Amino acid sequence: MTKIDWVSKLTSRKFWMAVIGFVTGLLTYLGMGAEQAEKIGSLILMAASIAAYIMGEGLADAAGAHAFVDIGPEEAKPPEDPMEDDGK
Repeated sequence: MTKIDWVSKLTSRKFWMAVIGFVTGLLTYLGMGAEQAEKIGSLILMAASIAAYIMGEGLADAAGAHAFVDIGPEEAKPPEDPMEDDGK
């Protein structure tokens, strides 16, 4: 049995389009007007885009923090400032 990668699922536009299609179809089937179903679908899409952005930024920040931790001591020195006067 394979493990589902929920992060990639929740940041996928295809997944959210499928969710919106299902929800709007279900709402229309249950008797809600097409206009109301469309509004609810757009709310889902807005919430999904915000969630995907937050998750993407969190993953980027985590990757950046992980890369910083893995730096060896000789590479951990800050770069020299080219504007600094070295007395020459």
